[in-house]
Amino acid sequence: MPQPRKSQISLIDTPYYHCVSRCVRRSFLCGVDSVSGQSYEHRRGWVEDRLLFLGAVFAIDVCAYAVMSNHTHVVLCVDKDLADSWSLDEVIDRWHKLYKGTLLTAKYVKGEALSTSERLSFEDTVTVYRKRLYDISWLMRNLNEYIAREANKEDGCTGRFWEGRFKSQALLDESAVLACMAYVDLNPIRAKMEKTPETSKHTSIRNRIQSLIKGEQAKALMPFVGNHRQDMPKGIAYSLIDYCELVDTTGRCIREDKAGHIDNHQNPILKRLGLDSEQWLTLTTEFEQHFATAVGSEQMMQQFKHHTHHQRIRGMAKAKTLFKIA
Repeated sequence: MPQPRKSQISLIDTPYYHCVSRCVRRSFLCGVDSVSGQSYEHRRGWVEDRLLFLGAVFAIDVCAYAVMSNHTHVVLCVDKDLADSWSLDEVIDRWHKLYKGTLLTAKYVKGEALSTSERLSFEDTVTVYRKRLYDISWLMRNLNEYIAREANKEDGCTGRFWEGRFKSQALLDESAVLACMAYVDLNPIRAKMEKTPETSKHTSIRNRIQSLIKGEQAKALMPFVGNHRQDMPKGIAYSLIDYCELVDTTGRCIREDKAGHIDNHQNPILKRLGLDSEQWLTLTTEFEQHFATAVGSEQMMQQFKHHTHHQRIRGMAKAKTLFKIA
């Protein structure tokens, strides 16, 4: 039975979430239909462009993404404090980039005076919009509905395009976040669609590498900001170069179809996470296989279970093995 979204999202425990949407049709979201021979490859660009646009509108950062033939992966980070800091004008401006709004919000934007009762109603509306602008469900709705409409228009048909609701996994600690990001970035290599991260089209790792070559961070993605320190800027507390090198090394192990080995001492991220090569390779190749609603250490999963009122969470036993200190 599907679980209510409130039992899958707990900002008390983590702002990071892995979301997956799957296409319901045989004709695929992207790629080439082997029966008709028609290519839908251009739709990858639709998804990527829309996702990065939404990341700039919502108070939700995009950490990683991969657009596959019949599904999409995204790793998101909710920034509730940012949304709470926005002025009324900024909330309305952002919402109007997605929807027309109400008669009152349109009147406000035009600079027309609002009566006392209209002002109260307007402020209640802004409160609702503010909450929606840091709600993962609303971001995914804006992504999936947009793609469904465009695909239906192109296919000349109506009906469902996506396979029900998107799947959501809470990423409860740094190990889970980094492993999930690498898992997402390596999707095309595991599927044997690509051979290297830098050639994996419509993925965050390719986006990051292209920017890194220019000596900068990918502007539309949550940045890597180096090691933990005082006055940390907003971002992922690791080196971008270390992460790209680790993903590249992991991709080579996967591509060569063997267990492979990654030296912890040569990869600072693994050393800091306290994971060994075997744990890392299992996580980056079998992430969805072992976990459902939440991913992280046993202690973090127990806390998440308590806060979301679950009786049990699948993957607890695996968490003991994969997230123990190496």
